[in-house]
Amino acid sequence: MHVAVADGAYPGIATERSSSESSTSSATPTPSRVPSPSPFRQLSSSSPQADGEPTSPLLGTLASYTTFRDRSRRWWNLSPNSRRRRKREGRIWRTLKKGVRRVVRHPLFPQQPITIIFALLLLTVFAISLTLLLMYILNPDKEPLPWQAYCSIPPTTSLSPSYRAALPYPYINPIPDTPPPSFPPHDLDALPPAGIFVGVFSMDSALERRMLIRTTWASHPRSRNGAGTGDGGLGTSRTIVRFVLGQPRKGWERRIQTEMELYRDIVILPSPENMNAGKSHAYFSWAAENSWVPPLHFSTSTTIRNFSYSNQSTSAPHPAPHDPRFAWEEHTSGHPKPWVRPDYVVKVDDDAFVMLAELESRMRLELYATGQSLFGFIDTPASASHVALDTPEVQFSARENLVPKPNRTALQDPLVYWGYLVKERFMAGELYGLSWSLVDWVSQDPIVKGLTKGAEDKQTARWMALHPQAAQIRWASERCWIYDHPRSGTVYSHGFLFPSHVTRVKQAVLSYMEQVSHNHSDTSVGQKALTSSQTPTPSSWAYSSVSTFGAQYQQPLQDMTLLETVEALVEGSAMSKLRDGVSTDTDYAWRHREGRIKRYENKRVGGTVVVHFIKKHMWFLETALAFLEADDYSESECEALPVEADKEKLNVGSSAVWTDTMVLSPANSSR
Repeated sequence: MHVAVADGAYPGIATERSSSESSTSSATPTPSRVPSPSPFRQLSSSSPQADGEPTSPLLGTLASYTTFRDRSRRWWNLSPNSRRRRKREGRIWRTLKKGVRRVVRHPLFPQQPITIIFALLLLTVFAISLTLLLMYILNPDKEPLPWQAYCSIPPTTSLSPSYRAALPYPYINPIPDTPPPSFPPHDLDALPPAGIFVGVFSMDSALERRMLIRTTWASHPRSRNGAGTGDGGLGTSRTIVRFVLGQPRKGWERRIQTEMELYRDIVILPSPENMNAGKSHAYFSWAAENSWVPPLHFSTSTTIRNFSYSNQSTSAPHPAPHDPRFAWEEHTSGHPKPWVRPDYVVKVDDDAFVMLAELESRMRLELYATGQSLFGFIDTPASASHVALDTPEVQFSARENLVPKPNRTALQDPLVYWGYLVKERFMAGELYGLSWSLVDWVSQDPIVKGLTKGAEDKQTARWMALHPQAAQIRWASERCWIYDHPRSGTVYSHGFLFPSHVTRVKQAVLSYMEQVSHNHSDTSVGQKALTSSQTPTPSSWAYSSVSTFGAQYQQPLQDMTLLETVEALVEGSAMSKLRDGVSTDTDYAWRHREGRIKRYENKRVGGTVVVHFIKKHMWFLETALAFLEADDYSESECEALPVEADKEKLNVGSSAVWTDTMVLSPANSSR
């Protein structure tokens, strides 16, 4: 199709076209097909080039046009700041490309496959080294702690660190002028037992660990009754163990519901499962409304103190299989007594092994103590008897101007924060307990409700500092008998501890202190030197015959039986000191080991409270064997007994039976 255009309409174009046609008509044949149309382009009416020019659609190539990108910018990139930002971003991008181009074109940049692989290896090594360096710098635990000093010099005050000068590293207590009372006191059982609600933090998938706890320290008589003949479970007759879970996941709901119906010992919090996102506060808030323990089942020679919560009660629930035998006896009688509020609410991690009789006995003393001295009965914190050293860094006396005067009505209820005091700041999260008044306050205080996120053990310490009577809260710390499993290799780990070995440790530490004091003309100067941050403590105070800090545990000898390997985990035992090529007589070490009666020095309590950081089920079973299943008398001790003693029955008693026979009687099994 040919279109006729008048030559006079566009003279310039017609002249140019006629000249070009005349110059190429002889050389170029006329095309037989019309060329393909050019891509569609929209005419732009805003372009200055379009002003005064024709807008015929046949001359689209002559008019100004815009691309799709230009058209899309018009409705949202209208401000000059957008253009400036695009220019700046484009400049940065061009600079980066230039920099990368220079690096790639550098002569030292790897070009061959071998050099590229070698460079990647170097970068990997550098990244790993940098990560390890940062971990080392940020890790505050670089040296093993002097646990022997902790066991030899107990705390002499329970004032909050906010109201006294904090101890310098390694946090050794000042040496008292007079030795503190020994534990346990002779009249411990004259005090009424404390009511303790123990909440073990677990999660939906941790069924195996819950079963291990149910069948070991939550129910075993040696955990509940104590060593030797025990007390028949009287001390822990008001101690209840429950598992605390967040909302289970969809795939675990039916399994958890079935487990709850079977064991009746699981608490489901109204919050998602978490560790440091408010689970502890949700637990204490739940406990303030729903925690109950059995009442007193017997009378004692000591007058019972009435607290503000003493009259609160509820009907007795169905007991769990591992609840105290007295609760089961009342349940089977058909007329159980109402349950009452607990004196303590305790939070425990499921990687901790707890000796319930040891825990209850220590909390019982704190329940009936007043003031801020160790197991003291003093009216005010200002009159508490504690050591006052002259050096400013070890000043340990109460700052009377910072301690508000106590309110007599408020002091009727005990205010106790119990656990392992870490770095003079907070109680370690593996186990800590709050007295009932603190639990009730934590659940209601609006400021505390806004401080629930973060490391839960540190947050709990912050709550205590916000209490209106923070100066009267007893920070009861136990740093000797709470430690990590010997296989964990942490700064808090050493062998399993028993009172007999701690007695030997005390003798060694105190003799060293006495020697240092003799080397100084002034005895107090020598004592100050031992507790000063500028004087390094002897490395022997951190020595363990079982574990070495930072090194993986290796059993002393390879050809050892299972029970011998468990005995080798006991701190100070002859089995733990065997070494290849030095001493390998395992038979002699086994026969001459200490029995439980000797290890507990013929006392019911006074030993390990918590073994923490039990990350493997095998470690848990080892701990259970060491503390629950050891013989009361070893072979050599049996041989030394009088002839008339019935040696066959020495290691078989009520403490060696896992569950009370009354619980398994036919009358109870039908309920």
